[in-house]
Amino acid sequence: MDARDKDPQKLVSVAAEKLSSMEELKPPAWSSFVKTGSAKKRSPESPNWWSVRAASVLRRIYLDGPVGTSRLRVVYGSRKKRGTKREHFYKASGAVIRAILQQLETAGMVKKTDKPKKGRVITPKGQKFLESAAKSV
Repeated sequence: MDARDKDPQKLVSVAAEKLSSMEELKPPAWSSFVKTGSAKKRSPESPNWWSVRAASVLRRIYLDGPVGTSRLRVVYGSRKKRGTKREHFYKASGAVIRAILQQLETAGMVKKTDKPKKGRVITPKGQKFLESAAKSV
C-alpha cells in the first residue's frame, strides 16, 4: 500500500510511535525549551512532539522529493498574531528541522543529493518504513 493514499494524521501518528522507539531519533536536551517557530507563543506541550515532527518530515520528504531545510521551514511555518496589527506569515524554526533531518540521515532513512536539485531524498529503508506504517493504518 502506498503512503500517499492514507490519511496523513493517522500515518504520522503510527510512524511517530515507531520512530520514538529508535535510538537515533531521541530528542536533544534543548528540545524541551525551544519553540517550533517565531510565530508560536510557547513550546509544544505534547511530550512526544519530536517524534511526531520527525515522522511528518519523513512523510514530506517522501512526497516532495529532494527537499531542504528552507522549503521545510515554509511548510511548517504559520501566521503570527501581532495584536491589533495584521497577521504575517513566519517560517518555522530551522534548528529543529535541521536536527531532525540529521537524525533521519543517521538512521539511514534519508540521504543528501545534488543531482537535479539539492536537498534530501528518501532512501529505500525510509520508504519501506513509511509503507509498513501505511499498512498498519
